[in-house]
This record gives sequence, structure tokens and C-alpha cells, in this order.
Amino acid sequence: MTLEQAFAEQADHCIALGSPFMGRLMTILKNDWPTDSALGRKVAGFEGDVGPMGASLPLRIAAGLHALVLQHKAPSLAAAYPPHEVSETMLSEAVLDALQTHEAFLMKWIDHAPQTNEVRRSAALIAGARVAVQHFDLPVYLSELGASGGLNLMWDHFLLEIDGHRFGSALSTILLSPKWTGALPPSGQPRIEKRRGVDLNPLDPTRRDHLLRLVAYMWADQPERLNLTRSAASVLDAKVHQDDAIDWLARQLPAAPEGRLHLIQHTIAWQYFPKAAQLRGTALIEAAGKRATKNRPLAWLAMESDGSDQQGAALTLRMWPGDIRLDLGRVDFHGRWIDWKYSG
Repeated sequence: MTLEQAFAEQADHCIALGSPFMGRLMTILKNDWPTDSALGRKVAGFEGDVGPMGASLPLRIAAGLHALVLQHKAPSLAAAYPPHEVSETMLSEAVLDALQTHEAFLMKWIDHAPQTNEVRRSAALIAGARVAVQHFDLPVYLSELGASGGLNLMWDHFLLEIDGHRFGSALSTILLSPKWTGALPPSGQPRIEKRRGVDLNPLDPTRRDHLLRLVAYMWADQPERLNLTRSAASVLDAKVHQDDAIDWLARQLPAAPEGRLHLIQHTIAWQYFPKAAQLRGTALIEAAGKRATKNRPLAWLAMESDGSDQQGAALTLRMWPGDIRLDLGRVDFHGRWIDWKYSG
């Protein structure tokens, strides 16, 4: 895929995910990308797929520009960004000027792969975990694969609202209210006793520079996502270990204690693991499932793309003992809506 094609494809994705501004920005970058510059030459030197399912260079560049705005380093660019509404010409001029003026910053920024921590996905985790504890009413020993900054490990500190019904912490100011279709999730409140996650390159949202990287990947015309990320960071109390997810999981599975439900979760992470890692991870979880007991059960909650023609990601839950397999529904990749199928 060429860089021009990558910008065009990313524009379509952003528009479909409710960001017309990002669609405009990607189109400007596609049409006016400065190929004859140090930044342009560096990007041209990237090997492999530079598109949304590969190195995601369009998102890296866009996040670098947004970081300049958030740090108040590019006033003319900030004046062209939401909530301001400007012409295509003004936006294009501001973007091209920033690419030139802040070239050194952007060249360094794009060395790092995109990292997000979409807090709205926790709505699906809140609902799915309630199904798990409906089957195994025990305190939860929570593990997350591909946890990034660990914000979605904190879902029991958030509040899910569905048509006036509220699920979660009554004291929380972090409200998730996706468009919901289907029955309500079970009413039982999970009790998380211990939580930890793993990521190849974990971020610490309590650090200003790490939080900047997370919020810069939020889109400028979707301020609610940025605000949710900052709010979730304020209640963070979880450790994300730096390691290969499957190697880490292999050590965690035997360590799960008696009298606890070991709940493994991941959201839009599994698809980025190499195929061999996916196969090994599945085998490890299934082997642990065969050893599970009613007093030491295991649950695997996943929100992942399944390659189907249906919109969004599949939300699935497997539980042991018994290898219970549940299709809980489908979820928008950014958690804007949930089509809930479970009614047990």
C-alpha cells in the first residue's frame, strides 16, 4: 500500500467512526504530503504496510500534529483545529506549515507505533464481566492482554448507563452511555480483588508525556474521548507489565488463586498478535480451562475484529469448567454502540 492509499483508507475509516475532521485532515495529507522533505523521505523509507492495519503512518502523523496542538506549540495549527471551523485552504496551510516548522518533533514522534486506550470499550467489559460473575459468583482476578496504559483495567470504577439504568460504581463521575440495543446485562456487581495487565510498550498515564501520547491519538473533533481518557487516568490503580503478552500469560495462568474467578480480557489487541502467538495463547487458555474448577474458574472475555461482514467487533465469552461459549453481541470499535445478544 502506498502512503497516498494509506491516507485515503484512513480517511474513510475516520469518517465511518464519526470524525469528519480527521477525514478532512487525511485528505489534505493525501493531496499535499511534502514528499521532498526530511519527514517525507523518512516516511518513504518505511518498509511493509504503512496503512491502518500495518504501521499506521497516517495515524502517527495525525497524532503528532494533535500533540503539537495539545502542547500549545503550534498556535496557527491550533487556530485551525476544532472547535474552530475553517476553510479547507486555511486548514491545509496550517497543516503544511506545521509539518515544516515542527519537522524535527514529528520525525521523532512517528518512530513509535500508535497507542490508544479507548475507555468507551469498558462499557462492553462491564457488561461481559457481569455475565461471567453470574455463572461464577467469586471475586475477580483480572488480567488484560495488550493493556496499553491500563485504563480499561479500571472498568469497575466506571458507570454504564443504559436507558436510565445504571451499572457500576454509583460514586463514579466517569459515565459511559453507548447506544444500546438488546436486553439489559445481568445486575450482579463484579468485585475485582486484583488487576494487572501486559503490553509490549506500556504507557503510564500518570506521567505527563505518556498521557500526552494517549490523548494525542484521540481525534480533535471528539473531545469526549479525550476527556474520558483524562478522567480514567485520574483513577488509575493498575500495574501494566512490559512483556510479550503470551509469555506473560503463560506465567499468570498457573498463579491464579483458589476462590477467585480468573478473568482474562482484551479489546482490539489479539488481532495484532502474530498468528503463532494467537495459537499458543489459545492453547494455553484452553489447557488452563481443562484444569479449572468451580472454586477456581476461568473466563476469557474478548472484544475483537472477527473478519465478518457485520459492523464492529465481536464480543465473546468462554468460561470453564464446562467450556461455555457465549456470543454476547457486537460492539463499535470505539464503544459508541453495543448490540447486545445475551439474555440469560
